[in-house]
Amino acid sequence: MFNVQAFLAYIFITAYTPGPNNIMSMSHSGKYGLRRAILFNLGILAGFSVMMCLCTLFSATLLMVLPALKPVMLVIGAGYIVRMAWKTLRSGSLVDPGTDNGAPAFGSGMALQFVNPKTILYGITSMSSYILPHFASIPVVLAFALLLAFIGFTGSLCWAFFGAAFRNLFNRYASAVNAVMAVMLLYCAASLFL
Repeated sequence: MFNVQAFLAYIFITAYTPGPNNIMSMSHSGKYGLRRAILFNLGILAGFSVMMCLCTLFSATLLMVLPALKPVMLVIGAGYIVRMAWKTLRSGSLVDPGTDNGAPAFGSGMALQFVNPKTILYGITSMSSYILPHFASIPVVLAFALLLAFIGFTGSLCWAFFGAAFRNLFNRYASAVNAVMAVMLLYCAASLFL
């Protein structure tokens, strides 16, 4: 029997806890303003949707191959997250929201999903543990994939609102904020191996 409460608890906890999407969304919003970060978040939504569909379509195959791929995926994902931490730490103070210097783009939000182990594992775990054992209808499974993407998007958008709300504070203490964000990203990378 499909356990709705466990499924919802898992997807909301996973979508709203710190991870590369949420931390980068908050960082971009604090740095460039909410309006500029929306494009990055729409990229997250697009990439998330594609990844959830791929996880849905190939979940059974990936689960069989996952033990061999998991170490490689973890190293690549952790390396990318460490790179984001380094860029965040070195990014300096916030910029005027009217400038385009380094502003996040749709493509960068979308591309992040293809190397974000949290997104991939979120999709595989949700599909293999909660959805595929109970639902066989392609439209229903696809609807779940899109629901997963939408919930993930709302999580990153909430973090973007937080970044925009505290923009002045982030601007005043940019070095400290960047250091905290970098440490949070490093924690995300390290937690992949725990």
